[in-house]
Amino acid sequence: MTDEYLTISTTGEGYYTEKRSKFLAWAHHVETLDEVKDLLAGYRKKYYDARHVCYAYMLGPERQEYRANDDGEPSSTAGKPILGQINSAELTDVLVVVVRYYGGVNLGTSGLIVAYREAAQLAIANAGTVKKQVEEIVSYDFPYTMMNSVMKVVKDMQPRIVGQTFDNTCQLQLAIRKSEAGQLRARLEKLSFE
Repeated sequence: MTDEYLTISTTGEGYYTEKRSKFLAWAHHVETLDEVKDLLAGYRKKYYDARHVCYAYMLGPERQEYRANDDGEPSSTAGKPILGQINSAELTDVLVVVVRYYGGVNLGTSGLIVAYREAAQLAIANAGTVKKQVEEIVSYDFPYTMMNSVMKVVKDMQPRIVGQTFDNTCQLQLAIRKSEAGQLRARLEKLSFE
């Protein structure tokens, strides 16, 4: 299992037009379903006069949680092509929304698929991708007298300190790349026996 994944770094926008229909697209970095729902509600409110607000999202480093929505377009002509662009870029923690303003001419299923795919692809391309690491939190309790030894391990392995308590008994919460978490635990536990 790899402990890296791709996501987008900023919000990207895309615009595509076909036979007077306008397709406005945005790609957002999201980490929770609540963020997805809030963004979608905002788009539906802002673009209340649009014919369709279609979207797709992918969440989590394992890329297991996803959804595609056609919002009234013929089945699989909007959400699936958008999700296809997310998959072809191998992204996760991303929401792509495409708002369609109908231009009066029917595009047919193949025309719709191309339009939604192109709009989504432009938004993703304009967002810029970034590689992130899957992290694991390691908690460690120790007496204050072991502070120097513990901090040497922290300095050597470079985890992010996400929580700390210093008292008679100290505690550190350290975020580290998942593949290195076992090694960090082993080095910290070894200190207890020295």
